[in-house]
Amino acid sequence: MIELKEGDSFMNGLLLLGLSALILVVAYLFYGRYLVKTWGIDPKATTPAVAKEDGTDFVPTNKWSVFAHQFSSIAGAGPVTGPVMAMMFGWLPAFLWVIVGGVFFGAVQDFGALYASVKTEGKSMGQIIEKYIGRKFFLFCWIFTLIVIAAFADMVAGTFNGISADGAKLAPNASAASISILYVFVAMAFGLFLKKVKLEGLPKVILGIALIIAMLALGIMFPVYATKTTWIYVVFVYIFFASVTPMWLLKTPRDYLTTFLFIGMIVAAVIGVFVSNPTITTPAFVGFKSASGSYIFPTLFVTIACGAVSGFHSLVSSETSSKLVENEKDMLQVGYGSMLLESLLAILVIVIVGALPNLKASGVLDSTLANMALADTATPFTKFSAGVTGLVAQLGLPQSWGLCIMTMFVSALALTSLDAVARISRMSFQEFFEVEEGQEPSGLVKVLTNKYVSTIISLVCGYLLSLGGYVNIWPLFGSANQLLAAMVLISLAVFLKVTGRKGFMLYIPMVLMFIVTMTALVQAIYGIVMKLFVTGGFVLMVDGLQLVVAILLVALGLMVGFNSGSKLVKEK
Repeated sequence: MIELKEGDSFMNGLLLLGLSALILVVAYLFYGRYLVKTWGIDPKATTPAVAKEDGTDFVPTNKWSVFAHQFSSIAGAGPVTGPVMAMMFGWLPAFLWVIVGGVFFGAVQDFGALYASVKTEGKSMGQIIEKYIGRKFFLFCWIFTLIVIAAFADMVAGTFNGISADGAKLAPNASAASISILYVFVAMAFGLFLKKVKLEGLPKVILGIALIIAMLALGIMFPVYATKTTWIYVVFVYIFFASVTPMWLLKTPRDYLTTFLFIGMIVAAVIGVFVSNPTITTPAFVGFKSASGSYIFPTLFVTIACGAVSGFHSLVSSETSSKLVENEKDMLQVGYGSMLLESLLAILVIVIVGALPNLKASGVLDSTLANMALADTATPFTKFSAGVTGLVAQLGLPQSWGLCIMTMFVSALALTSLDAVARISRMSFQEFFEVEEGQEPSGLVKVLTNKYVSTIISLVCGYLLSLGGYVNIWPLFGSANQLLAAMVLISLAVFLKVTGRKGFMLYIPMVLMFIVTMTALVQAIYGIVMKLFVTGGFVLMVDGLQLVVAILLVALGLMVGFNSGSKLVKEK
């Protein structure tokens, strides 16, 4: 980093990206393997996927397909939105938290949740935590999934919206929608094909890439124009089927194909960074207080979740991925490795968005892309999409294609998390009403735990929340997500202790995340109360909902922290 003038600095983007990749690879090879050695992996053990195979949720699956499912499910909107928003404090704090959080917090949590679930016959984190705090955690998980469904459904419908307010057609959005529709049907055909033909290795990869290229070409040629309202309904219909269909038929093949899209975008962007060699010219450090009045603690640690540590990941690890792992030795790659890849994506976002002024000055961004990326109203997705489009255009890809593919990428980020969380929501609802083993469930319980009924109830509630809009829902997601991370880390520490394993590596992460979340929630409650009684501007359906949820989260967090903490201290 070289000083240009007072208050400004620059950093070579390629150097920062290369350094990050090196750190993450070393972390995987050394710290990840250290966790495996410390906790213990048995390659000869029968995993839950094999022991409980049912063709729907428990399905033994190749490690690369499980990795694809895990990565595509956790890499939602967060790796783009969080780092860009956190750059209000400068790119350096965002970078440091992604690296430290990803290696020592997030990847450990994701791997730990997967490990604990596989070692307990495929139990979810809710079922594991139930032992210490009762069934309240199931209710929290279910409410949390509703928030995610509402936020991401609204986001996806917005990116698919092919008709603007003035009636103009939005070709990139319509093409992205068309490609997404093709993805669903092609994924199902791909799943059926793989069920009949045991295709593995390079032939499977080649077929997957060919299908993606074909879908991209057809989607761009034949866009589907519809309003956001129409797409909201379509999205909820889709995630209903994604929740109840067997994993091998839709979710696993779709995630496998989507991962190629993700990795292709990352590779293309990295090559673009290598060719253009951009310079990060945005400030490295703005200060401990942003221009909007937010303090770096706790804001930074709540703003960047995906890419550093996200409680949602633990649900994916324990609710779905743990039921697919066919050999315990695959868990490191699936749990720890997928999180580090997401951290690399977050660093890539920081590099590209931090270099936007330089990309404009060097001509990589034309006037259209520069105006999109540097406008005051530009969203994090707009900034990142415009930057990547400019970089990829240096490789010869037409700009119109680039914008369409990036729009598809943005929607795919949210959609893959959305169909995963719909299934998790259904499972959490079912688990809340399940009776103890050996007891006969009542007629009402049988109805509520039916997978179709529980899915419909979850999606109806999610739809009602989505009416509030993505912008109003996101603050709820951030607080709930990081509180979930704190609770999972505490509970994993208890699990490791009661099973005779070392869990000291979780102590600092769990304490820090608990303090961060409680501080953020108290600040949020204070701000809403001030709006209600002092400053004005209180909106019942927005601020009122956030106030209720924030108070409930604080109460639940304190209860879990006390109960699990007591168990951790007292357990011999």
